[in-house]
Amino acid sequence: MAELFKNIYNDSFFNSFIDIILKVHPNFNKASFLKHIFDAGWENRELKQRMRHITIGLKNHWFDDYTKNIALLLSLITQLKADGFKERSIEYMFFPDFVEVYGLENYEMSVKAFEKITQFTSCEFAVRPFIIKYESKMIDQMFVWSKHKNSSVRRLATEGCRPRLPWAMAIPFLKKNPVSIIPILEYLKDDESESVRRSIANNLNDISKDNPEIVINLAKKWQGKNKETDWLIKHGSRTLLKDGGSEIMTLFGFGTVENLTVKDFTILTPRVRIGEYLEFTCQLVNKSIKKSKIRLEYGIYYQKANGTLSRKVFKISEKEYAGNSVATISRKQSFKVITTRKFHVGLHQVIIIINGVEFDKHDFELIR
Repeated sequence: MAELFKNIYNDSFFNSFIDIILKVHPNFNKASFLKHIFDAGWENRELKQRMRHITIGLKNHWFDDYTKNIALLLSLITQLKADGFKERSIEYMFFPDFVEVYGLENYEMSVKAFEKITQFTSCEFAVRPFIIKYESKMIDQMFVWSKHKNSSVRRLATEGCRPRLPWAMAIPFLKKNPVSIIPILEYLKDDESESVRRSIANNLNDISKDNPEIVINLAKKWQGKNKETDWLIKHGSRTLLKDGGSEIMTLFGFGTVENLTVKDFTILTPRVRIGEYLEFTCQLVNKSIKKSKIRLEYGIYYQKANGTLSRKVFKISEKEYAGNSVATISRKQSFKVITTRKFHVGLHQVIIIINGVEFDKHDFELIR
């Protein structure tokens, strides 16, 4: 069984980290800090809970003065880099968490700290309470960061203001109207850093869930500039493509389905036990004499706790199919227990989707 990610925080990590602390803060109480960390609740805490627990432990063993603590934190980063620790070290995300928890009322110092910290470990979670509290002031700051020479700071400018960043608090005013962050995305869309461009795509995908027309209009405006930007808008439109709207399908070259059909759809496992697989097969028929660009997907209508069904879409292929062709499609869909989805026994459905249009819905039963 794979090691749980939260166990990056282990004896080895803390001994190494404390050695670094002692180099810049010789009076640090190692024994007391470790007693705080490995308390009765440690084993039951998940990753982000452990990060927050470390944050609180550091505050309790550092200074009462926020200014001194930020100076110490930045000195720690300098020492970590000098000792060979690499940038983008996710285990040190309790550094920005420290600023989030204790620096919200000290805007100027905290913003300057974010700019330095994010060059070592990402600050996209920690800046969000600042955006919510200082709305226009922080958006202006993030536009300034979008012009920074360091790509990690530029990435923070777009990743931090994603309206729906996973595992983080949403930003309600940007969900409602993201117009204030569009200049940041516009400025960075041609950035030399792939991580920055990917962040813009993810931001667009967030926006599309509440304001699809904004993303469609940006995609029309940016399309055809270069291959990197074309990739960006395609990735940023992935939720819209799964939703199957005709406008977004046409934009990316997926035509009508009048000459396309599905036949011989067969569910090979009409009763699926939790922990096993749904298996099905069908044939995709292109009756046109010309080749057709096709986005082929399937949807699973999952049973919900209230008895209704909720669709999730999975991609099969996106390519050109020859004219007058028949392609056999076979797929397996796992029903192994995962933390991100709770399965409910009963009726489920599977459907083939061609260029956003549903074909041939079939029932199957999920059992224990």
